[in-house]
Amino acid sequence: MQKNQITPAFQGHFQSIGCDQCRNLDDLGFDFTMAFQPIWDVTKARPFAYEALIRGKNGETAADILSQVNDGNRYKFDQACRVKAIELAAGLGLQHLPDCLLSINFLPNAVYRPETCIRATLEAAERFQFPTDRLMFEVTEGERVVDSEHLIGIFAAYRQRGFTTAIDDFGAGYSGLNLLATFQPDILKIDMELTRGINHSASRQAILAGILLTCSHLNIQAIAEGVETADEFAVLNAMGVHLFQGYYFAKPHIEALPTVSVGK
Repeated sequence: MQKNQITPAFQGHFQSIGCDQCRNLDDLGFDFTMAFQPIWDVTKARPFAYEALIRGKNGETAADILSQVNDGNRYKFDQACRVKAIELAAGLGLQHLPDCLLSINFLPNAVYRPETCIRATLEAAERFQFPTDRLMFEVTEGERVVDSEHLIGIFAAYRQRGFTTAIDDFGAGYSGLNLLATFQPDILKIDMELTRGINHSASRQAILAGILLTCSHLNIQAIAEGVETADEFAVLNAMGVHLFQGYYFAKPHIEALPTVSVGK
């Protein structure tokens, strides 16, 4: 399947001109904010993107916030996260950084009609004057996708809007290579379980080499997640990775864009 192809099952959805749930985001009953962590491009020595990560207003972890998400508020929470991330990023001036993306995680099982239900995202981008071509949406491999065709439709709709698409935590979730065979994102984020300690693991290096070869053939960019040490970075960089995310570069900062002092 080509990257911009929309599956027939979704053609009918795109005819809809209204989506009340996109406009009616009731109070979730809990509050949250975002921390930002850079994805560093060592070739250009500048941030490729900043990922928006959920945090509580009083320092609660992402797990604490996500524990309050259920089937009844999943959609509203997903939409609220997008708006919050765009609002904060715009206020911090991320859009003024050269070619820097804002990466937002989304819940695939919460996106009912990808073309019509993206209205809140577009309205937030317009309201806060954030360019939509700077938005990247990540779907985590760790969330079981009920309908793979639905996910393909989401990604196709996002690409038509000019958004960058990514699979997060690749290698740690339910589908592995089967997920990648179904559709090809713009970005593949390699899970920390593969990158952590890779300088000591011939098996991890062999697996990563295969993933990078696949990415090369499919014209997909790879990001190494969870990089914490200089030795991990050195091995990954020598293998051809040039996009990195992890504590070695910067920890997430709540409502701030942390700077990077290594890997330059």
